[in-house]
Amino acid sequence: MSSEPQFLSFKGLKQYSPEEGWGQVNAILQSHTQPAAVPENVPTLTETPDARENTSPIFDPLIHELFEQLRVAPSDELTQTWRTIAAEVNLLTQRMALQRELQERLHKLDQDLHDLRGTILSHLSDVQHAADQQLSSARLRAEVSALAQSKLAAKLTNPR
Repeated sequence: MSSEPQFLSFKGLKQYSPEEGWGQVNAILQSHTQPAAVPENVPTLTETPDARENTSPIFDPLIHELFEQLRVAPSDELTQTWRTIAAEVNLLTQRMALQRELQERLHKLDQDLHDLRGTILSHLSDVQHAADQQLSSARLRAEVSALAQSKLAAKLTNPR
């Protein structure tokens, strides 16, 4: 059994305290705690179990086989296939984001076109109303002019 810390290694880890500033966590821990006696049968995190310890009731050969399979590097063909798939998924994600952005831009453009059509129709309606006003004024002037002409003609033809 080694004399390593039982749970975590604090090497290089720093802690700030207002009184002392930045200090090593390992030094702070050692100053606040007394080293406790570690039983011989407790492994540390950095130790690997021996093959002869596999007879314990906790050892499961299927889990051991799973970890062995995870340690084995995948074959080149399989790795290349997965890299190709990952690149294609990445490209698909980018293109879908671009498609979503273009759809949003198209929707905004459609909304702008709809608003512009409404504005044009409103202006055409204003022009039509102004033209109708001008036409009514022209008719009224024509009627007044015709009435004035008939009255003037009647006065000029009537000797008094």
